[in-house]
Amino acid sequence: MNQMVYSSRFVRAAVCGGLVAATTILSSLVPASKSSAQVSFRNSPRAVLDEAWQIVNREYVDTEFNQVNWQAVRSELLSRDYSSSEQAYAALRRALEQLDDPYTRFLDPRQFQALTNQTSGELSGIGIRLQLDADTQTLTVVEPLENSPASAAGIQRGDRILAIDGRSTEGMTVEQASQSIQGAVGTQITLRIDRPGQNAFDQELTRARIEVPNVSYMLRQEGTYQIGYIRLTEFSSHAPDQMRRAIQTLLNQGADGFVLDLRGNPGGLLQASIDISRMWLENGPIVRTVNRTGQSDQINANRTSLTQLPLAVLVDSNSASSSEILTGALRDNDRAIVVGSQTFGKALVQSVHSLSDGSGLAVTVSHYYTPNGTDISQRGITPDIAVGFSEQDRRAIAGDQNLIGTNADPYYRQAIGALQVTIADYQQQQPTAETQLPSLLQLGQEPNLRQSH
Repeated sequence: MNQMVYSSRFVRAAVCGGLVAATTILSSLVPASKSSAQVSFRNSPRAVLDEAWQIVNREYVDTEFNQVNWQAVRSELLSRDYSSSEQAYAALRRALEQLDDPYTRFLDPRQFQALTNQTSGELSGIGIRLQLDADTQTLTVVEPLENSPASAAGIQRGDRILAIDGRSTEGMTVEQASQSIQGAVGTQITLRIDRPGQNAFDQELTRARIEVPNVSYMLRQEGTYQIGYIRLTEFSSHAPDQMRRAIQTLLNQGADGFVLDLRGNPGGLLQASIDISRMWLENGPIVRTVNRTGQSDQINANRTSLTQLPLAVLVDSNSASSSEILTGALRDNDRAIVVGSQTFGKALVQSVHSLSDGSGLAVTVSHYYTPNGTDISQRGITPDIAVGFSEQDRRAIAGDQNLIGTNADPYYRQAIGALQVTIADYQQQQPTAETQLPSLLQLGQEPNLRQSH
């Protein structure tokens, strides 16, 4: 079963198509025999309403259903005749609104496809990141993804997309363009491209299955120290593997400490946040969840951390859910300095279910608490070091995304200042080869003085 922790603003904004396995739970109240009436019910919009009702009835975290008579809700939903799926969907959404929980939500087939694609960390397309140029209002390529049809075809950063399959992109949003570009694997698409110094030209590409990179990283020299900067944009199913590669690469390059950037990260899969927490945390609790019956489940680190080097975590008001689980685990265990602004404040876990007509349901199944037992609901996590963001800084970074994670970024600057002190203390506490030598000789071991830290 997929358990996820996304902020509600992300669920509303999910727009990419794709595929991921999700739990399918059919209504237990629909008899298995196949009379004409039963077949008619199964083929009607009411069957989907009953599936959704059953899931909420069985799993929703609040057994009082926000003081709503949930049995009466079912009777009302199934007593009506619906002329279309859309009409039934609207009735279900109105029923769920009575729970007063923005995270328990019905998703029509397009929305469900979009959300499951996001959690899978995969999409079917050509592999480009787009933005709307602030000056020209044209769709512009931010970057072609590695090993994608776009990179293989030579699509470049800064290319402007004038048309998609002959349809002008003038007035088109990034989301609308993304929907037009995505499609079945193996199908073709033609982009009209305007590139500086060249005449506009058509580029034909073949769509493929693409792993979306949710982790980017680089090694930066900051004073006398080398800092491994890692940005995590989402907790997808591929994020743990991508994070592991980033940490290992930066360690091999000689990083003295790390900055982990979770700003703008809306969350994702619960298991991904646990897996990534364990890469940074050797011992201690990560998160505690409590379900509808009050059953508590504490998840701990398991001595599989990749590094104990000093760490700073960057957060902002859009760092939510899984981002807050990771931040809370690192902060409460004194593993990291948290730098930035107050986080979003979402402490609920959802389970995602597919329904028989391709639609889906996200239902809140538990509440979570940080290792210190803190409930961050609607309050978020307060950083150790608060960072102000001037309008000048905001405009500069909005105009050039490459400034994120550099000394032009006030969050990053503050993190580096704190991290340099921590790294100095950490390195002073580490035993040198000379102090290790007597103990190695006492144990009858041959010291390897060439081994570096």
